[in-house]
Amino acid sequence: MLTVAGLSKSFGGRELFDDVSFTIQSGERVAVVGPNGAGKSTLFKIILGKEDSDAGDVTLIRGTRIGYLPQESEPAGNETVLEIAVPHEHEHDGQFIAKAKQILDSLGFKLTDHHRPAKEMSGGWIMRAHLARLLAEEPDLLLLDEPTNHLDLETLLWFQDYLQHYPGAILLISHDREFLNNLCTHIAELRASRILRYTGNYDTYLEQRASAEATMAATAVSQQREIDRLQLFVDRFRAKNTKAAQAQSKMKQIERLKEERVEAPGSDGPRVGFRFPQPQRSGHRVITLENIKFGYGEKLIYDGMHFEAERGQRTVLVGPNGAGKSTLLKLLAEVLKPQSGVHKLGHNVKHGYFAQHRAAMLNPNHTVMQEAMETPERVTEQAVRNVLGNFLFRGDDVFKSVSVLSGGEKSRLALVKLLLNPPNLLLMDEPTTHLDMSSVDALIGALKQFEGTLIFISHDVHFIRQLSNHVVRVEAGQLRHFTGGYQYYLDKTAQSARAALTSSSFNPSPEKKTVVSTVDRKEQKRIEAEQRQARSRKKQEIQKRISALEKEIAELEAKEKELAAELEKPESYTGGRAVQINRELMHIHERMAEANTEWETAGTELAQFEAEMTTGDSRASS
Repeated sequence: MLTVAGLSKSFGGRELFDDVSFTIQSGERVAVVGPNGAGKSTLFKIILGKEDSDAGDVTLIRGTRIGYLPQESEPAGNETVLEIAVPHEHEHDGQFIAKAKQILDSLGFKLTDHHRPAKEMSGGWIMRAHLARLLAEEPDLLLLDEPTNHLDLETLLWFQDYLQHYPGAILLISHDREFLNNLCTHIAELRASRILRYTGNYDTYLEQRASAEATMAATAVSQQREIDRLQLFVDRFRAKNTKAAQAQSKMKQIERLKEERVEAPGSDGPRVGFRFPQPQRSGHRVITLENIKFGYGEKLIYDGMHFEAERGQRTVLVGPNGAGKSTLLKLLAEVLKPQSGVHKLGHNVKHGYFAQHRAAMLNPNHTVMQEAMETPERVTEQAVRNVLGNFLFRGDDVFKSVSVLSGGEKSRLALVKLLLNPPNLLLMDEPTTHLDMSSVDALIGALKQFEGTLIFISHDVHFIRQLSNHVVRVEAGQLRHFTGGYQYYLDKTAQSARAALTSSSFNPSPEKKTVVSTVDRKEQKRIEAEQRQARSRKKQEIQKRISALEKEIAELEAKEKELAAELEKPESYTGGRAVQINRELMHIHERMAEANTEWETAGTELAQFEAEMTTGDSRASS
């Protein structure tokens, strides 16, 4: 479908990529990953013909239609949301319009939003309207640049499920690890001006890359050891006539080894290298909202709402778009004042609120370094540099003026300041937006150290799984607490949905039918999507186990042949080497028998699981 051959691109003397080649086949879902600034978005622009390469070719099969979603959309003109989702060529196509409206609904738009001027809405909502158009058009190849940045958790889960069944191929850039794990069939890593392609999802790629790097590192050490050994001989004997020829031969070996030398893999960048300052210990009861009433104009969001958080809780707020999650966070942060009710902070509690508007609190006359150093806590300059580096401020970036930073950069700098002087109650709204994967990992590491209380909203499922130990579902003005992590919440909501469906099938009375008919269809779809993802994860785990065993068996067989060949050599029977070889062979045969048994068991398990999945899917569709 798409072939990229020998692509090269440089900017101002800096090489982004050199002689890059890869293909995308129909039905593949390929993620381009790599450190920030590696050239991922530039690669997309070259494929789209929006930018020229220095060398190489991009070829599409004749008739292939491409759809592209950039990170940020152009400012909206006078068109309505529906006019963005339905381009002129489809404005009289009733089937296309119906599909576009259905997708708009799934992306969180209300019916009343369809005819609103798009310029009245935020950039994130405008991006959703463009996404609706793309999905309705169904191009053969979708290019998506950070498509999850502007989606809430529930919409993201719907989008992820939709893409899993998308008929075309997908090439995307994303920093959402769980999204890549559930969607991708291949990972293309853009690193050190090259692209390396891996089969599998993101976790599989990490394992394969780690294995390859370990092999490269061991090879590099071995090669250097051999070079050092040969060089020692040359240094000792090159001046002796009797050894001069041998020394010359060794020098040629050294040159050959240097030409073939494998470079040891480098680091992706700095990591958090110090312990974050810890806040003052609070009382057990951290924050309480009692009998809260709040609304926007005539629209009432909460009436009689109660909320309480205890020290050490890491609570994630989940729920459908527009349910009031951000409103609840703002009520907790006292950014919004309730119309009635009581807001109580516990003993010694100091709260800090992280949202996009925090960037406006930065001093525009400071450099990045000056702003980060302006904290009541005594933190060394090197420690501050380490943290800034983890949030993409590296090298001379720390001397940039705050006034010239982009919105995303200001948001990241505000996050750094918050972590360098954290309150004991952190309230965070989508903190991972504008962060790459290494920065998200750095933030997770920092928050795992954090000894205070955390309440947050996020669409990044990996981030949620790593941090949350309490879930609050917000829907229709009601709060439902789940005293466990995100998986516990998924399991409990899935059980509730199954119980509702089971009771309806055994008791089809009019009263029961009314109860079941009130079950939120979107909620059921979300639960079904989560169940499919759980089944998909389990299948991937079994497949990874099988792949690992197959690799181990192949390595054992290769080692067995190597030892058998060595055993045939006469010199192996001197110095006890033959005894050692036989002992190694015995261990290899034992492990091969075990590995083959494990492989057969895993294969049977996979076959049974696939049969169960097929049965479950046929039941669900009947």
